[in-house]
Amino acid sequence: MHVLLRGRDAAFAALVLGRLMASLDTNVVVAALPSIGADLGDPGSVGGVTAAYLLAVAVATPVHGSLGDRWGRRRMFVGSVTAFAVGSVACALAPNLAALIGFRAVQGLGGGGLIVAAVAAMAELFDRDELVRRQGWLTAVFALSSIGGAPLGGLLAAVAGWWSIFLINLPICVVALFLGARSVPGFRRVDRIRFDSAGAVLVAIAGGCVVVLGSGEALARDAVWAPVLVVAALAATGAFVQVERRTAAPLVPPRLFADAGLARVVAVTFLTGVALFGSFTYVPLVIGAARPEATALLLVPMSVGQVLVTGGFALLARRWSRVSAWGRFGLALGVVGLLVTAAIPLLAPGPARFAAVVVGLASSGAALGLSMQAYTLLAQSSAPKDILGAGLATLTFARQIGGSLGIAVFSLLALPVVFLVAAAAMLVAVVVAPRRAHDRLSPRSLDRRKSAA
Repeated sequence: MHVLLRGRDAAFAALVLGRLMASLDTNVVVAALPSIGADLGDPGSVGGVTAAYLLAVAVATPVHGSLGDRWGRRRMFVGSVTAFAVGSVACALAPNLAALIGFRAVQGLGGGGLIVAAVAAMAELFDRDELVRRQGWLTAVFALSSIGGAPLGGLLAAVAGWWSIFLINLPICVVALFLGARSVPGFRRVDRIRFDSAGAVLVAIAGGCVVVLGSGEALARDAVWAPVLVVAALAATGAFVQVERRTAAPLVPPRLFADAGLARVVAVTFLTGVALFGSFTYVPLVIGAARPEATALLLVPMSVGQVLVTGGFALLARRWSRVSAWGRFGLALGVVGLLVTAAIPLLAPGPARFAAVVVGLASSGAALGLSMQAYTLLAQSSAPKDILGAGLATLTFARQIGGSLGIAVFSLLALPVVFLVAAAAMLVAVVVAPRRAHDRLSPRSLDRRKSAA
């Protein structure tokens, strides 16, 4: 038993480190973009460095989930860490911007796997009570990367050069591989069913179009390319649905949505992606932070809200265990936070405006942390075991695509209206959120509890 517990703790540490790398990378690189553009001689195209990573993460997420169900979490985790490390070294050595953008896509393929591995492997390692306690660490990692990523990236770029922001990943990759190579669950399904290649291509087209639309305001407003991307995304989505209904091993199994509770979890996750991830891009504009250091300082309440509410959830949810109620509480906090944020431009500088900034951002951060934690936990405990990775990858993909779609749509709106529309999306999420009838332990979770007892 002692060895088993050590193995689980080692696996958990490896998964947290992987999630840290995947979450921290985007924020670190964004701060170094000016230095990259100046050094490689193409400042106008430097946004592709971030867009390539986000696109690769979004496209790789459902593929990693499906392959993890077939080949086991351990193989996918080791492969993802390796791809992330190789991509990091290649980025540091990139001779020009085009090469850097290509290598960032390689890095993103690994990053997508690290995100899926963290939630899927934890569902295999721990029962629901233990997941409640440990999920807070993943949320804390997300908050840490949000608040610390930009200052760290700016500091490294200024002191050691932009290439150093990629090399700092290597020691973390080595430690993650050392801890996870034997401890991450290695179960794999033995079958000869062909991989859903057509589904992977279609989800790449649909997801890629949405991510590209959300990568820049100019593209979302373009009279030619915006309609083309929208039509391509809708056509690929329609074809994807038809393919998934016919194929023997679908990338996103339709039976995931046969469970009403799980279907509601995916819908709510998509809506929170639209509302929260989509609107967070515009927070610096609405609070009037022109300098990066001012933005980082004002975003502190958001991260503090995340950490406090998720810490409270980890302590209290074992006593008040209705996770669906916790999720709806998080969504309600999001409605309040977004409405208060929308009112900030109407307030004159002074104590009232400062209080609105703190309350609005803290409530929004708490909503993000609590809703992510609650609905991930519901999905982990209710998704069928044989498609656990596909189910959790679908959840992650819904959040990513929701965020990109939100950014694209909000770029067409006036600033205060952005947060009002985001609040309306959160209100819809409250309405469609899982209820008490859906808040139950799956047979898989019950079996694990009996085994533990």
